[in-house]
Amino acid sequence: MKIGITYDLRDDYLAAGYSLEETAEFDRADTIEAIEQALRSLGYQTDRIGNIKSLTKRLAVGNRWDLVFNIAEGFQGFGREAQVPALLDAYNIPYTGSDPLVLSLALHKGMTKHVLRNLGIPTADFALVEMEDDITGVELPFPLFAKPVAEGTGKGITAASKVTTRNDLSNVCRKLLTKYRQPVLIETFLPGREFTVGIVGTGRDAIAIGTMEVHLKDRAAGDVYSYFNKENYEELVEYRLVNDDTAQEAKEDALAAWRGLGCRDAGRVDLRADCMGRPNIMEVNPLAGLHPRHSDFPILCRLTGIAYEELIGMIIRSALRRMG
Repeated sequence: MKIGITYDLRDDYLAAGYSLEETAEFDRADTIEAIEQALRSLGYQTDRIGNIKSLTKRLAVGNRWDLVFNIAEGFQGFGREAQVPALLDAYNIPYTGSDPLVLSLALHKGMTKHVLRNLGIPTADFALVEMEDDITGVELPFPLFAKPVAEGTGKGITAASKVTTRNDLSNVCRKLLTKYRQPVLIETFLPGREFTVGIVGTGRDAIAIGTMEVHLKDRAAGDVYSYFNKENYEELVEYRLVNDDTAQEAKEDALAAWRGLGCRDAGRVDLRADCMGRPNIMEVNPLAGLHPRHSDFPILCRLTGIAYEELIGMIIRSALRRMG
């Protein structure tokens, strides 16, 4: 079986002049090498395709693959993660991971929360600030938490994201609107434990392989899993595999969200507990990072005893199973 690999390489965007934060979600060269090595060790023939522009050129000259292993993040717009899958759909080429509808929905955290709330899955109360005039209309009780509506890897999240006054809320929203040029999601602050749940499979076949607690060390910047803390996780963050009652509740909620949104093959769901200790969904990530050492999902797998090659194999088997 010939498997193509689609991805956005961080070095390409850095070379084009983009900053470290702007390229935070893109993949390092060693991530691509690790995925390719795992696929080859599983007996597959591999072909590095690259980003959507490279994919477009390859399709135009007639290149085809039995399956595409997709981790391309895209660069612009709410549909950026959906661009490669949509193009592959147009050419009837199967791929790993979720479809364009799910990827577009999950990237927009506000729309995701609307769906989760409709499904009856716990998620914090929220408001969306699309322009400065919307700030005065936010009527949620403080403290609040503000972040860009469609970013990942902690982008736009700092210690200042937790706001306790109307003035702080105005300042943070204005800065985020200016810098990221997208709406700002405002949520009631969740003060409890933070978890990430790793999921493999699709629909009824989906399973939660484990729950990992994200514990910020004393030296961490603020009480938030921010971009800075994530980038310096080896010094500032401790990851713990947990299986107590709250962790089990988080696992059940994560699996319900995964199935309810229609996510496929593999990904991650992030949760944090409210003041009553009840886990609430913060984000559903159907396109989770796969760096073998630094990404949360492989770290969780490692804690549960799942080797990196085994994880890649599970993703491929899930995709093949749903394709019959």
